[in-house]
Amino acid sequence: MQKKFNVVDGIILLVVLLITSTSLIPIINTIMISFSDRTSVAIGAVTFWPVNFNLSSYRAVLDDTRFFTAFGVSVRRVLLGTTLSVFLSIMMAYPLSKAANVFPARRIYIWVMIFTMLFNGGLIPTFLTIRNLRLLDTIWALVLPGAVSVFNTIILMNFFRGLPKSLEEAAQIDGAHPFFILFKIFVPLSKAPLATISLFSAVWHWNSFFDGMIYIGSIDRQPLQTYLQTLTVELNPVHFQFMTPEQIAAALEISNITFNAAKAIIAMIPIIAIYPFLQRYFITGIVLGAVKE
Repeated sequence: MQKKFNVVDGIILLVVLLITSTSLIPIINTIMISFSDRTSVAIGAVTFWPVNFNLSSYRAVLDDTRFFTAFGVSVRRVLLGTTLSVFLSIMMAYPLSKAANVFPARRIYIWVMIFTMLFNGGLIPTFLTIRNLRLLDTIWALVLPGAVSVFNTIILMNFFRGLPKSLEEAAQIDGAHPFFILFKIFVPLSKAPLATISLFSAVWHWNSFFDGMIYIGSIDRQPLQTYLQTLTVELNPVHFQFMTPEQIAAALEISNITFNAAKAIIAMIPIIAIYPFLQRYFITGIVLGAVKE
C-alpha cells in the first residue's frame, strides 16, 4: 500500500533540507575560496566553483616544516587527552551511577560537578595553577585542565544507571570486585556512549587553540590549531629579489582570505576522516546517555 503524502512530513523534510543547506553552503564556499586566486576572491567572484584554480594556499601551508611538527603535537594531544578523559569519565561515572543507599554522598558530588559546569576559576587563576605545577610549555598543560568533562561523565553515568542491576548482582554473588564488574561487564556494554564521548573529547582537543597560545611558549611544542592561527600572508617586496619568477607568481596568488580558507579545510580533514567510523554509535550514545532512569 502506497503511503499518502503527509504535509507534516513534508514540512519536516523541508526544514531539514534548509538546515543542511545552511550548514553545507559555507563549507563549500570556503573550499572553493581555498582553491581560487586572491584577485577572484577579492572581487567576490567565487561562489560554489573555484575561479582561476590553484593550490598556492595549500603549498604555502604544507611547505613549512613547522606544520608537520605542530600536526604531530596535536595528534599526541588528541590521543593522550582523549584516552585520559574517557578513563576518568568511566571512573567517575561508575560510582555516581549507584543508588543513594549504596553511595550516600552521591548527590553532593553531582552538585559539585554541576557547579563546575556553571562557574570556573577564571583564566588568571588557572594560568597560575599551571605555572605553579611547572606544567607550562609541556603537553600536560594542554591535557590536564580539561581532563575531566562533566558533560561526558553525566552521559556515561546515566547509561550505567540504565543497565540491568541483575548483571552487577550476579557478578557480586560470584565474588567479582568492583573493578572487575566495571571493566569486564559495564565497559564492554557501553561502546555507544564511549564512542560518543571519545568523539566529543577528540574534537575538543583537536580544535582548541587558545590554551596553546597561553601555556606553550616554544614554537616547536605548539599544537596545530595554535600554529595555524599565527600564519599570515606577508608580501614584502624586499623578499621578491630572492625569489624565482614562479615563486613570485605563486605568492601573488595568495591572500589572507584564501590562506585562512586553506587552513580551515586542512584542520577539518582529520575529524571528517574519523567521524564516519563513529557515526553509528553517535546518535545511540547520545540518546541512551541522555535518558535518565
